[in-house]
Amino acid sequence: MQTWLLVAAGGAVGACLRFGIGELTALLFGRHFPYGTLTVNVIGSFIMGLAYALLQHGHVLEHPMKPLLMVGLLGALTTFSSFALDTLVLMQHGDWLKAALNILLNVGLCLLMVFLAMQLVPARG
Repeated sequence: MQTWLLVAAGGAVGACLRFGIGELTALLFGRHFPYGTLTVNVIGSFIMGLAYALLQHGHVLEHPMKPLLMVGLLGALTTFSSFALDTLVLMQHGDWLKAALNILLNVGLCLLMVFLAMQLVPARG
């Protein structure tokens, strides 16, 4: 039961962060492109890669808080469903270039962030 509560707590924080980042990017850059979704996907991918590498290389041991961070917080922060919806809406409005750009930036930058984060953690040995 404790793990479920940790996931729920992390999810609440992640959802609030996602909403806040979405509102902030809309204020800064406008709502003509899904900057909020892109931003949370890139940040979340970096944090996920870093956490994974820290665990894989033994710098951090498995911890009861892992579900809070990896499933709860990051799961709520980086919802791929929002990316899919944003892209589909752009397509429905005939914004094919923006839709393609959204796909390329989200997929490319998120893969890059996971890779870069994993490079920050040296192999233990």
